[in-house]
Amino acid sequence: MSRRTPPFNALYAFVITAKHLNFTHAANELCVTQGAVSRQIATLEEYLGFTVFHRHARGLSLTTQGQEILPELQKAYERLLAVTEKACMQRSEIRLKAPTCSMRWLVPKLMAFQNEKPHIHVSLTTTTDHDVNFRTENFDAGIVFRTAHGEQGHAVKLFDESIGPVIAPHIVPAGRSINLDDYTLLHPTQDQTDWSLWFKETQHEKPQSHKHQYFTTMDLAISAAVQGFGIAMADVHLVADDIRMKRLIAPFDTQIKTGASYYLVHRSSHQSSQVLDEFIEWFQSDEASLDT
Repeated sequence: MSRRTPPFNALYAFVITAKHLNFTHAANELCVTQGAVSRQIATLEEYLGFTVFHRHARGLSLTTQGQEILPELQKAYERLLAVTEKACMQRSEIRLKAPTCSMRWLVPKLMAFQNEKPHIHVSLTTTTDHDVNFRTENFDAGIVFRTAHGEQGHAVKLFDESIGPVIAPHIVPAGRSINLDDYTLLHPTQDQTDWSLWFKETQHEKPQSHKHQYFTTMDLAISAAVQGFGIAMADVHLVADDIRMKRLIAPFDTQIKTGASYYLVHRSSHQSSQVLDEFIEWFQSDEASLDT
């Protein structure tokens, strides 16, 4: 006689809900809706043939049968976590998530890391997202962009965002100073935040021109500037190689800090592997001499 496969997602939802005795709090931990948790519990109760919670106006309580099965299920999931974490520690791969805006800075770093640590493979996933949730996403580390008050543990600060205008040298007339009225202003967002902040902090006169072009990421705005489309506001760290190779120039001496920074975030130490520890240590030692 074949054995029925239990609904594992529903069992896990039960373990988490039993911890909180509240559907809303369980939903927050599971990163799903309250209704989804409720349906999972209903699925489990249908499979088991008995209820596991008493529903009350102000929360939940375990039934006698729910109390009986909970300890064994908790032990089973702890064992599953231990087995999978041990397997992850044996990998020689780092799963890294990074926003596309960081690629100009990150790719040379990864090339240097791979040259020094050829035994470790970095599997890179790019995204327009600026955060990572290690509870729900299968990554070991991530590059995130956020303000200082959003800083959390398990993070290595890479650099503060410092922005200034950049332009392709081939569209700048020789021997003439830059007049912003002559160029299209390239924006990484629709709200013109970066340019507005730069004008405010530097007290530079705003151009009378209404020539603007908008992009979804800073990297796209920088690429457009390299092609001669106009003048972009860019982070000095992200365009360092472009300036060094003379694809771009910084026509003004003034850069300003926005209050945001780039961080390397990673799983907590009890979840990390030896290769992840090596990866983090390399970035810490590398950035110690490069942060400004």
